Order: sequence, then C-alpha cells, then structure tokens
Amino acid sequence: MNGPDTPPASIRILPHPEAQVRLSPTGDGRLRIDVAPTDPDYYVQGSPLVTHYDPELIELLLDVKGPAYLCDEIARDEDPGYTQVNLEVGILSFLPPEAFAGRRLLDFGCGSAASTMVLSRMLPGVDLTGVELFADNLRVARARAEFYGHERMDFIQSPGGTALPADLGRFDFIVMNAVFEHLLPEERVPIMAALWDRLDPGGVLFLQETPNRCFPVELHTTGLPLLNYLPDGLAGAAARRFSRRVDREDDWPTLLRAGIRGGTIGELRKLFRRSGAGEPEFLPPTRLGRKDAVDLWYACSIARHGVGGKRKLARSAFKALHRLSGIALVPELSLAIRKHST
Repeated sequence: MNGPDTPPASIRILPHPEAQVRLSPTGDGRLRIDVAPTDPDYYVQGSPLVTHYDPELIELLLDVKGPAYLCDEIARDEDPGYTQVNLEVGILSFLPPEAFAGRRLLDFGCGSAASTMVLSRMLPGVDLTGVELFADNLRVARARAEFYGHERMDFIQSPGGTALPADLGRFDFIVMNAVFEHLLPEERVPIMAALWDRLDPGGVLFLQETPNRCFPVELHTTGLPLLNYLPDGLAGAAARRFSRRVDREDDWPTLLRAGIRGGTIGELRKLFRRSGAGEPEFLPPTRLGRKDAVDLWYACSIARHGVGGKRKLARSAFKALHRLSGIALVPELSLAIRKHST
C-alpha cells in the first residue's frame, strides 16, 4: 500500500541534489514537469511546463542543465513565442523559406540545439550542421535530433573558442542566434573571420538577438543605464555595485562571457573586412511588411509580450529617430549580412 507521500505509479520522480523533478502524464500524450527546489531561495525558471518530450530526454536535460533551467531549455524548443519568434522575424523578414531548400546552413554556437530544431521546422529541406564548444550540450543536441527523427542534421564539436572544426566545409547560410555577445574580445576577431571565410560568395550570415552596444541601457546582463558607454574597468565596477543580476565576485572576464558587451554594425563590418574573404552587405528587411530594424524589434517584442502602450511609444520614438538621423537605436541587433566576392 502506498503511503501519503508516495506518488501514483503513473507519476515519475527524477531526483536531484538541488530539487525534486516530478513528471505527470497530462492524458494527451504529454508530460507536466514540476520542479520543487530543496532550498526555497534556489531559482527555477519556467516551472511548471507541459512538454512532448519523453522521460529519457527530460532526464538527460536535467543532468546537463540542472533543475534551474530544465523547463526553460525545453521551452526554447517548443514554445513558439521563444526562440522561434526571433528566428522567424530575423530570417523570414529577409528571405522566404523556399530559398533554403537543398542548401547548407550552419547553426554556429548551437548550444543544446533548441535553435537547430526550430530551424528544421522553419526551413523545410535545409541541410543543418550545428557547431558547439561544449560536449555535454552536444549530447543533448544529438538526443533531440534522434527524438524528432531528424536525418539531415549533423553536430560537430568546436576545437576551441578561437577556431572552427577543420572538416566543417562551406555553407550557403550561417546563423548566430544569441551567440556573438558571449564571444570574448580575443575570440571575436578569429571566429568571425573564420565563419566569413566558410560562407560562400552570395551567402548570408544571420546574426540574431545580439544586444546593441549603442543602446542607452545594457539590458542583457545588468539592466543598468549608460553602462554600454563606460570603459571596461568602470563598467565592471558599476555592474558589481549596482546590478542585482551580477554577483559581487564576478570578474570582468566572467561578465564578458555572460554577454555584458554586445555588438555594433561598425564592429561587425570591421571584423568581416579584416578577413579579406569578401565584402559585407547589410541587407534591409523586405518581407512580411517589415522595412527596417525598428520593425524587426517591434515584431519580436509584441510576439513575446503583446502589444502594450510602452512598446507602441518606444516604436514611435525609435521610428522618429530613424527618420531624422538614419540611426536605428533598438535594444537588439537582428542582421542579415550578404557576402560578396572582393
């Protein structure tokens, strides 16, 4: 006979030192995930969550990601208002899905491949390769591909932060989704040059969700105003002193890896030109009624958060500044960059 704390046979408990993870069937072939931390101060994002994932894949994700971001990692793949919105707006505003059929696409910095799974659904017929630095993330990536039955998908481990795999080949398209800001300064030059070299002439590199270093508020890592304009030493000191998101013990390299320094179009233009492998052309969006960077930001923002008065006001202000100065002062960069032969 079961005791009062014994779960029914249909419920599965995944033990973890920091939390108890409970999997409960919903009756429609899915599972509800509830993460109950052992410490009430332990942060958990996105619980509870209902998913199509099977228990084995959930258990692997728990092992790799831990309980704090277990549900969040699944939502990156399954929630259409998460990664999918950024990729749809940032890619399909420039090119239609049929432009990718039978072509090679590199998902650079694919992590655990949530973005790769979304791209496979978004762009039917594309040949996908994911490159990732950390082996544990690739364990999840390959398990996800097997779970979905993807056969036109390959994953390769990067040899380090400044180089690409030697046998990677060449690509028609490259996607960097929420990646560039996490590259250290000494990594940006060699990695961007290497990626640009692997892109065929006429190919397009899509850079998504990169914080705009020119924006008045550093939204990605600290939430602090004017931090983007401070020199490194002062920026690090201000982050540790004033941001609730930053630990007092975090040094500057840790903050850089966390993404405290975004990017600018000027920086990217210089990085590509230094490679000597082809001239960059920053394409304007021409599809789905979107005509500039403000339209891209607004489309993502309302898809995630809904149409609100503050967002409408911000859009009007961004549009006015763009008309007057030609500057698109939006929080995040969403870029499509075509490579031309020199």
